[in-house]
Amino acid sequence: MTQTCRHCGAELTRQFLDLGYAPPSNAYLEASDLTAPEITYPLRLMVCDSCFLVQTQDYTAANSLFDKDYAYFSSTSRGWLAHAAAYVKMIRQRLDLSKDSFVVEVASNDGYLLKNFLKAGVPCLGIEPTMSTAEAAEALGIPVEHRFFGEALAEELAAAGKRADLIIGNNVYAHVPDINDFSRGLARLLKPKGVVTLEFPHLMRLVEFSQFDTVYHEHFSYLSLGTVARIFEAAGLKLFDVEELTTHGGSLRVYGCRADSDRTVTASVENLLDEEKRRGMDAPGYYADFQSRAEEVKDRALSFLLKAKREGKSVAGYGAAAKGNTLLNFAGVRPDILPFVCDAAPAKQGKFLPGSHIPVLSPDVLAERRPDYLIILPWNIADEVRRQNASLAELGTQFVTFVPETRIVGNTL
Repeated sequence: MTQTCRHCGAELTRQFLDLGYAPPSNAYLEASDLTAPEITYPLRLMVCDSCFLVQTQDYTAANSLFDKDYAYFSSTSRGWLAHAAAYVKMIRQRLDLSKDSFVVEVASNDGYLLKNFLKAGVPCLGIEPTMSTAEAAEALGIPVEHRFFGEALAEELAAAGKRADLIIGNNVYAHVPDINDFSRGLARLLKPKGVVTLEFPHLMRLVEFSQFDTVYHEHFSYLSLGTVARIFEAAGLKLFDVEELTTHGGSLRVYGCRADSDRTVTASVENLLDEEKRRGMDAPGYYADFQSRAEEVKDRALSFLLKAKREGKSVAGYGAAAKGNTLLNFAGVRPDILPFVCDAAPAKQGKFLPGSHIPVLSPDVLAERRPDYLIILPWNIADEVRRQNASLAELGTQFVTFVPETRIVGNTL
């Protein structure tokens, strides 16, 4: 098949990564599903030789990925809640937001962030298509539009007098199949002096630290600052500031405004654009050897699990996260070498991981089973998981992460 770039329309011919076939990473299974056929899709990334947008080659319809049973709840992570609260405090001061302002969050999930604006008396609106998380936000008193965001919805909201002083999009920009329509919607919904902030994993860090496990069907795009600047410009937006964050293994928070705004572009934007060019992100060679690096990470992880089994060591996983599902399915890991994974989200407990069919249990079982090794699959919150399970360490459990290399408590194996 042939495919054109989702942004610029150029034909895609260069493959960046091939992880074979996998089910959607958040399609958790019930026990009754285990005897039924499981749908899988190609999980491959292409890179555009024109605008250098890295993107999935094949993808399913968005409404089949983010359905009413979607199981990711942002409030499960204490670290992410703290990150959201700190952002709200900062942006309220920076933009002088008050009871006379209006804030919109796209992909507002369970209200993890907007509840801070609600508490501060700043009017807000969430846009969230997945019913389970939207209902959790509404239970907090947050108004929510149960729809996917794009230019059409932005037009409706603008016509209804709901244009925004601030639009927030945390870890949603990579999730939209039509990134141009989404970006035009941002421009349409902003007030003349409004600001949009988007957070997303930085492609530069993904490549630098071999973070192939952040690839899954729900992520349609993998973004550099240079590519985002091009997309913004085409949509009538201006990228005027950027911050580098440690979240999700290295993310960007970009600040945008309408193209006719008089906001000055900061030096941080120019500096990071220069850094991306210095590393070669605007040339095909930068994307050439990522496949072999992903396979090295996968092989080391699988070798560790097989060695632990041979030695009679007990192993458990922690965090039924999308990135863990990508790694486990790419490596062909099954319950014979990873018997169970624990997760703090009640919505995932009692279910089974897609593809691998590994059961998901409550973290409460760890105190009883005391595994020799606890594999932290969402390595980006490894420190948080270790703190929460410090009592296990005292009993002899060693914590392990697999990306960017297999490590036990910070020591390379």
